[in-house]
Amino acid sequence: MKTYLVGGAVRDQLLNLPIKDRDWVVVGASPQAMLDQGYKQVGADFPVFLHPETQEEYALARTERKQGHGYQGFAVAFGPEITLAEDLLRRDLTINAMAQDDVSGEIVDPFNGKQDLENRILRHVSDAFVEDPLRVLRVARFAARFAHLGFTIAKETLDLMHDIAKSGELEHLTAERVWQETERALSEKSPAVYFESLKTCGALASTFKELDVLFGVPQPEKHHPEVDSGIHSLLCLEQASKLSPEGEVRFAALIHDLGKGLTPEADWPRHIAHEKTGLASITALCDRLKAPNSFRELALKTCEFHTHVHRAFELKPTTIWKVFRSLDALRRPERFESFLQACIADARGRTGFEDTVYPQADYFRSLLKAINSVSPQSYIEQGLKGAELGQAIEQGRIDAITTAKQQLISAINNR
Repeated sequence: MKTYLVGGAVRDQLLNLPIKDRDWVVVGASPQAMLDQGYKQVGADFPVFLHPETQEEYALARTERKQGHGYQGFAVAFGPEITLAEDLLRRDLTINAMAQDDVSGEIVDPFNGKQDLENRILRHVSDAFVEDPLRVLRVARFAARFAHLGFTIAKETLDLMHDIAKSGELEHLTAERVWQETERALSEKSPAVYFESLKTCGALASTFKELDVLFGVPQPEKHHPEVDSGIHSLLCLEQASKLSPEGEVRFAALIHDLGKGLTPEADWPRHIAHEKTGLASITALCDRLKAPNSFRELALKTCEFHTHVHRAFELKPTTIWKVFRSLDALRRPERFESFLQACIADARGRTGFEDTVYPQADYFRSLLKAINSVSPQSYIEQGLKGAELGQAIEQGRIDAITTAKQQLISAINNR
């Protein structure tokens, strides 16, 4: 019985990156042998055990053989006769198919993963790669994680990803697994690379069709030098990743313009009312992916109101109050701040506008502060009740916006 550190821990160690999780493979052991040594079995589909002291996961070496559709359609074999090389062969990328002997520290690298690390290449281990459609998303996610280090996907691996996308196998992935990979990708250093990779291999149409249709849809060049709506969406995501680590902000920035994919060609490059038409597309996408409510809500609000913020200085106090009320800004100021971050990402997600100053955000922050200075208690003390009380409080807030707006614009004009 021998144990090996495998997968991401070995890869990240060689890249001098922090190791988050340590996974182990055990060769030459049976389930009973593991139990006899005090390990606790936790795996249902195949034996995975928790170390009695460290609580780290130890899995018996195994092989997998395709026998159905999707990522679950596999027959798994395990036992003391399975070799380390056979276990590593089933893994997705060569950089994830290395092991380190627990005793000697020797690196076992049957598929030249170390060389691919040095060359900054994401390459599949074997042609069995095509048996698991989830690997298309995983490779795209690794591309997003390591793009800042110069990693790219090998052409032959992209070709296999394209074959999987063309085969229709992606349709068999569950919404939960697609969302899991996507949410993790949104947290990576370069999340836009995830969607770029899916677009390059033809998988975006299967997984994010509402986003895919934006590519090739033009916008007015005066405001969008990049012209293409799909490219603009990726640029927005790129800017959002610089502004915020929140997946919700990044997701909202990415899909806030889905309405432009519904604009009739005769109306191009203008996209009148895309803020309203996009709501249905965002809802459909979030329904299909079973996206958490926090992602759905921020994306919908960003879609509906981002142009209100862009035109902040033109808005009437009543309209500004409508924005605050619709976003529940008084009770949820943290979400309102996330909304502003997505709006900034939209403004900067344009070729040549990456460093643009966006005073609208501070303007809205100042107006929210003015609203918060209005005390409902003062109206209650006047003896107001019910609808009359509600109307008085609302008017007081609109008046506060009016006063603050005049002061802020005057200060801007006098600079």
